[in-house]
Amino acid sequence: MKKHVLLYLLLLVCLPLAAQDESNEDGKALDKEKLEKKDYMPEIHGTIRAKYEYQTGMGAGRFEVRNARVSITGNVLPKVAYKAEIDLSDEGNIKMLDAYARLFLLKDFTVTAGQMRVPFTIDAHRSPHQQYFANRSFIAKQVGNVRDVGLTLGYTLPVQMPVILEAGLYNGTGLTNQKVWHKEVNYSAKAQLFPADGLNFTLSVQGIQPEKVWMHSYDFGTFYETDRFHIEAEYLFKHYSHNAFDDVHAVNTFVNYDLPLRKVFQKMSFLARYDMMTSQSDGETRDEQTGELIITDYKRHRVTAGLTFSLSKAFRTDLRLNFEKYFYPDGSIAKESEQDKIVLELMVRF
Repeated sequence: MKKHVLLYLLLLVCLPLAAQDESNEDGKALDKEKLEKKDYMPEIHGTIRAKYEYQTGMGAGRFEVRNARVSITGNVLPKVAYKAEIDLSDEGNIKMLDAYARLFLLKDFTVTAGQMRVPFTIDAHRSPHQQYFANRSFIAKQVGNVRDVGLTLGYTLPVQMPVILEAGLYNGTGLTNQKVWHKEVNYSAKAQLFPADGLNFTLSVQGIQPEKVWMHSYDFGTFYETDRFHIEAEYLFKHYSHNAFDDVHAVNTFVNYDLPLRKVFQKMSFLARYDMMTSQSDGETRDEQTGELIITDYKRHRVTAGLTFSLSKAFRTDLRLNFEKYFYPDGSIAKESEQDKIVLELMVRF
């Protein structure tokens, strides 16, 4: 039933396209001269994030290459694009991240097939070089972090207030287990609204079924930014079918203020974040005796203070210093990497 509901949503996304072609009544035709001059040379980009973490409770530290991503993007035709991205050191592991082809079939309408980040939440959709903090929020890392293989449709409504719609169907068995046949498919859908300059509202919904239990997540987020400020808040709710696990609540809020500098660095950013999550299960690990889901991540709160020095206005070369303070209620178990720590990170984007 839920799969049928998503298919109807996808159909609604596509309905406005039926009356469109490359040249509409307003005369907004594709510029053939620009298409003929389109650059088909591939572009290569990369992100290096090297950091040192010191855990105050253990009195121990470690150096780490958090990311060493390399991507290649380009066009093979005016209406055909591609992307392939690999991380040569995701905490020491090599991972294939993105591998997809994208079709621009009609104006403002795209079809993307392959391996990709699914359209869901604000913070989980940020690439490493776009992150404001050295470590991701709980929403971006534990609760809403999904990359999968499937098909995504995207449509930008031709209205004065920009509205971007994305929806897709996916395997749900991860990136390395793609040969499994499925009677059910995972789904994800996201809508972004920009009612005013610098203001964004994002609504998204997702359904994933790692084994027998469906996990349905709903997310609402918003941010407002000016030349100096970026203020953001996001809330995620996750429900498990058959009450297999308690509902999950997650929150991420932060403020970033940029202070322009004249020497060496172009700006210095002051950051403060509060995020929290209740205990959650990833839906894959079960207690063999009871058949119930067990806890993957325990309930916790966190306050993060940050200072970032940037050599450019955009996310290009950032030196980040963060302090993270965790709060665990009685009964929660803290992982070694999820405790009070100081993080110093150098991020370079090329």
